[in-house]
Amino acid sequence: MTTTEHGVDDALAYLRAHADEHLSALDDFLRIPSISADPTMKGEVRRAAQWVADELTRIGAEHARLHDTSSHPIVTADWLHAGPGAPTVVVYCHYDVQPPDPLDEWVHPPFEPRYENDTVYARGSGDDKGQLFMHLKAAEAWLQGAGGLPVNLRFFFEGDEEHESEPSETFVKTHPDLLAADFCVVSDSDMADDEGTPAITYGLRGIAYWDVKVLGPFQDLHSGQYGGGADNPANVLVRLLASLTDGHGHVTIPGFYDRVSDLSATEHAAYAALPFDEEDWASRIGVSAPMDGEAGFTLLERLSARPTFDINGLSSGYSGEGSKTIIPAHAAAKISTRLVPDQDHHEIEQLMNDHLRRIAPPTVRVEVKAIQGGQPAITPLDHPACRLAARALEQAFGKAPLFHRSGGSIPVVAAMESVLGLPSVMVGFASPNGNFHAPNEWMPLANYRGGMDALVRFWDELGRASGTALGPE
Repeated sequence: MTTTEHGVDDALAYLRAHADEHLSALDDFLRIPSISADPTMKGEVRRAAQWVADELTRIGAEHARLHDTSSHPIVTADWLHAGPGAPTVVVYCHYDVQPPDPLDEWVHPPFEPRYENDTVYARGSGDDKGQLFMHLKAAEAWLQGAGGLPVNLRFFFEGDEEHESEPSETFVKTHPDLLAADFCVVSDSDMADDEGTPAITYGLRGIAYWDVKVLGPFQDLHSGQYGGGADNPANVLVRLLASLTDGHGHVTIPGFYDRVSDLSATEHAAYAALPFDEEDWASRIGVSAPMDGEAGFTLLERLSARPTFDINGLSSGYSGEGSKTIIPAHAAAKISTRLVPDQDHHEIEQLMNDHLRRIAPPTVRVEVKAIQGGQPAITPLDHPACRLAARALEQAFGKAPLFHRSGGSIPVVAAMESVLGLPSVMVGFASPNGNFHAPNEWMPLANYRGGMDALVRFWDELGRASGTALGPE
């Protein structure tokens, strides 16, 4: 199949002619409560997966199917008729969403899209159903409006990104044939600002996450009778956790920084070029000022290019009304670190486990259980696909894109790189302050329009390039 002579123009015209129809379909997609972490929503998550597969078939993609995993389905499809020499690209997004709690803070129900001031409010509007939808429409514009795509596309959409990484990582290892390509395009990130400045995300942090339990007496004890004699698991846990960082947020675990790669001069310059107001940032999250972080790094660099340690949850003893004077039998914490290249989450998990057991007093037992892990990922700024993406973004948004790293983690991106040798170009269209994972998630419709425009143009730019020039070096 070949495209029309003026394929990119025809594809863009198709987007404009079907804009209202596309918004109606977006509403249908956003109404499905595909909450991967909620076992009661398993059927709804599968319904979302089937919606995506049906839509892929409708627009002209081939071999759309659901793959059962240990959790929620993975959706794949392809269109491989661009001709000899055309590059092949994997498109990755996720169709699952975060829980909408607390529900009473939503102005409108989270799965009923609300439109105000050229903005849509709904869970998943930015993270990540809206961005997945843009890829469907950009492909449709080429297939239906121009007669075919100028590139070969493989679609890889998962339903566990907000929940766990094992299903997608296992899929990458067991289905390399379905993901054979020159590189991957990931749309699960954001713009440079809320004013329509595009961005290319060239790095992701990894993650290591643990449950830590400190076990003491066989049951809660009377603090008047046993205080000063029986070591208090809550006291011990607090001391252990406090010892893991210094006053500047620097992690004190021996060996933790051994593999951390320094930022290059080019990367420091890219960070310096990003628009960022520290006072405005602090005001938006309701704090008086940023924390006193690692010396030698700007706040923006610490937010995405340096490792972190965080306590995500604490539990122990009595927390009801009034008082109950006890020494609790146990205390627990959920803790996590965000990792940067070239840290390895398996190694960090072992370092944390060994360190906590080593420093714990002999009066208690410590259990450390790894819950989640994902590797960091980085794509060189000079990768040719980054250059072509930058050109397409500038054409669509009228501004040159900025380059940044993300502070978050997408473990499957690192898996595709390490297992398949696939670098990823992360082209995202969500607004940085769009309330992902929070009530009243939102996305400007201008980002939808610009995002679909940019993707149509990106496929055109890639179609003019040689597949061999885009593969891993």
